[in-house]
Amino acid sequence: MEYFDRISIEEISKRDMLMILKALEYTGKSTNIDSFLSLKDSILNQLCSIAETTEEEFLCYLEK
Repeated sequence: MEYFDRISIEEISKRDMLMILKALEYTGKSTNIDSFLSLKDSILNQLCSIAETTEEEFLCYLEK
């Protein structure tokens, strides 16, 4: 078995990505575990950087 330090997601549906982000936010708020919120923010920041857009615009795009 190969071990990975990083994993790259090449293709994932907009719906699935939105569900992942919302699940991380819900879990972070419900459990008061900041690492879930930090992970959500990190993923969202990276996606916004790639798309060259704001978080608000990117989330609206995912919801369409």
